[in-house]
This record gives sequence, structure tokens and C-alpha cells, in this order.
Amino acid sequence: MGDWREDRVGSALRGENPSVFARLPGAFAALGDAQFLPGYCVLLTDDPAATRLSDLGAGARRDYLDSVAALAEAVERACAAADPAFRRVNIEILGNASPFLHTHVWPRYGWEPDDVVRRPVWVYPVERWHDPATARGPQHDALRRAIAQRL
Repeated sequence: MGDWREDRVGSALRGENPSVFARLPGAFAALGDAQFLPGYCVLLTDDPAATRLSDLGAGARRDYLDSVAALAEAVERACAAADPAFRRVNIEILGNASPFLHTHVWPRYGWEPDDVVRRPVWVYPVERWHDPATARGPQHDALRRAIAQRL
């Protein structure tokens, strides 16, 4: 198999996705690749055929959305404990770029630049998304563990 990033859901199901830190009903919790907002997580569906929320049956959809809520609350609590400037979480199901159902859970902080702090995360300059200095790595292990413990 190639790079796990080419099949994030399949690699999670096979236990080969290194960003995954928890199994939840209908989903996998993963620490996001870009950590310029520390604690950013993605909830990945466990159904490789699901490209949107409406692809899931009623029970699976409830499980998935309950897992979204659980991950969002865990991110909120862990990030608030780690940084007094934590403000809130933003939850987004977009699906415009990746062909599988997933949900972004973004922590937001008071120290963010004024021109973006009250706007969607997607207005951050593209360079921030690929900055090696804030890429997911061992420096995020403590926050990752704190989120996982709150699930």
C-alpha cells in the first residue's frame, strides 16, 4: 500500500493511520496534520463508502454525530486546560476537497491574529497549512493524550 494519506479511512481501518488516536462509534478521532491551532482534530468516518453525512443510515448517522459531539467536547476541555486563551471550538463538515466523510474540529484562541480570530479558519494564509514548524509531531503528544483521555 502507498502513503496512508492517500486512503485515510482505509488506513485507519487497517490500523496504519498514525494520526488516529481513538476509535469512536462510527468513526476515528485523528489529530490534524496542521497544528497552527493546537488541538485541531478530524473525525474520520469508518465507512469507506460514505462521502457525505447523508450516505449513512439513520443509526450510523446518529453514532457519527454523537462522536462529533464527543470529540468536540474533548478538544474543548483539553485545549482550555492547556491554554488560558482558548475561546471555543468550530465544527465543520465540508467535504469539498477530500472524498470521504470527515468533520473538522478546530480550537480557536484569543491569541489568533485580529484579521482571522472571528472568521473561519479557512481564511488563514495557505502557508500556515503547510508550515513544517506547526506540522503534527511529537511536540503535540501531550495535547493528543489529553484529548484522548477526555473521550
